[in-house]
Amino acid sequence: MRRAPRRQRPLGIFATAGPGGAKSLLALACRAVLNLRGDRGGTSAVEFALIAPLLLLLAVGTVQFGLTLNNYILLTEAVRTGSRQFAVSRGSSVKPYTDSINSMHRSAPTLDRASLTIAIQVNGASCSGDTACTSALAAAQGQPATVAASYPCKLVVMGYDFAPGCTLASSTTERIE
Repeated sequence: MRRAPRRQRPLGIFATAGPGGAKSLLALACRAVLNLRGDRGGTSAVEFALIAPLLLLLAVGTVQFGLTLNNYILLTEAVRTGSRQFAVSRGSSVKPYTDSINSMHRSAPTLDRASLTIAIQVNGASCSGDTACTSALAAAQGQPATVAASYPCKLVVMGYDFAPGCTLASSTTERIE
């Protein structure tokens, strides 16, 4: 049994030229658009394309925040190490200030030394060199020694600075031995 040839439906004003005849280009385009109306094949791809930049921003922001938090932990540990070094250096070290600064740099090797700001105090009085710190430490047994440091943080994600002027700061006080 032989099937009858399929009859072509006209598209309103865009009628075909007859059975098996050539269609106009506009008629073909309209037919393709009408056929795509019910097609949902690319919906998920379009939805992903719309949400992907937000997901990427969230992921990069999380990584940047983690790096900043790591810098803060390194800074805090460096200040603790420098403070301990300074507190035990009374009478045993010729260079207490330099030894304390060097121990801080060894504790936080990934922090940029040029960006790290360090301040040392003995019993509330600032000392900024080995000579001043040695003389201040000599008569300060049992008194507090404070080491404070600050470091700039960068919370820049995709070119936008979420915390301009952000500074990480840490301070530790130890009793001079």
